[in-house]
Amino acid sequence: MDAATPPHRDRALDALRAFAILGVVLGHWLVTALVADSGSLYTTSPLRELPQLTPVTWVFQTLAVFFLVGGHVAAKGWASARERGTGYGPWLRARLARLFGPVVALLAVWAAATAGMLAAGVGYPTVRTLVSLVLSPLWFLLVLAGLTALTPLVARLHPLWPLAVVLHVDLLRFGLGGPSWLGWANVAAGWLVPYCLGALWARGGAGGRGTGWALLLGGAAATAGLVVFAGYPASMVGVPGAAVSNLNPPTLAAVAFGLAQCGAALLLHGPLRRVLARPRAWAVVALVNLSAMTVFLWHQTAMMAVTATGLLAGHPLPGLHTPPEGVGWVLARLAWLPVFAVALAVCWSAFRGYEQRRPRTGREGAGVTAERFPRQAMAASGHDVRRAG
Repeated sequence: MDAATPPHRDRALDALRAFAILGVVLGHWLVTALVADSGSLYTTSPLRELPQLTPVTWVFQTLAVFFLVGGHVAAKGWASARERGTGYGPWLRARLARLFGPVVALLAVWAAATAGMLAAGVGYPTVRTLVSLVLSPLWFLLVLAGLTALTPLVARLHPLWPLAVVLHVDLLRFGLGGPSWLGWANVAAGWLVPYCLGALWARGGAGGRGTGWALLLGGAAATAGLVVFAGYPASMVGVPGAAVSNLNPPTLAAVAFGLAQCGAALLLHGPLRRVLARPRAWAVVALVNLSAMTVFLWHQTAMMAVTATGLLAGHPLPGLHTPPEGVGWVLARLAWLPVFAVALAVCWSAFRGYEQRRPRTGREGAGVTAERFPRQAMAASGHDVRRAG
């Protein structure tokens, strides 16, 4: 894999993407509780009962890093496509196929599972809970697809412009008593900030250590100020029952926190490139990126599969079916994480082929060879890949 990787490939970007995906997975596993009660399942969050866990959201809410890398890669890919004379339509179809190809398998499996559960007499509230957990992460793909489609228009947009939109929307909502629906404008504007920052980075405008430190320290200070003095929630994800969610839709505090994360990513970029020059380290990152969408799409299913299997024990299992009401639940949930990982590995083994599948044309229609396997890994992660000499 190391020998077949094109020399110009930025391996650190793949590492940042892998970090962002794994952060989302672990975050969902830690802050989502499926509670068994009177024969049905409902979801809640330990953040509601244990606010001292709020710092967990500062570590595992990593979506800004994903949009940073997405903007960087899309801007580079679009510039390269224009140089090659590739039109907008073929370029966009290729990128969206990488995003949504694996979604078809997920939706097909869950359509059959939903029909089967309803036919077997499983209560509608339980079915709704499970299906919601599967579908809720897909909003992220829809937003990313929309921003990707707009890349030719936004690739040169300075991130301060969407940041100004977020600022004014929050000022209208929280400062002037405007309608709450205004916040949904921040779904696009909020994630445009790191996306445009990534595009600016691709053009050589935001890659220095000075920029990284400014974003990290400035974003962290702004987030702290908004939480302490402006009343924003300290949790960077939604908490059931809370009056305001920093994530749904994104608030100014979430965007400021994302900028701090982007600053940390810029600072780590150089060290990561040096570390990933080692073949073994690079192989791990490349494999994660090869199946990034599979891991993201199936991690909730893996957790639910373990939860459903645990019901066969005949009584609620701590950290799996019990309400998250104390430190004991947290310790028990940490013990379940390796089991979730095993279930996710089973899902990965069964469905990774849908992500790795590529159009077969000419002599590249042959099976996976020693040369093509790493090229598939590179293509799956979304970078523009040229054949190494």
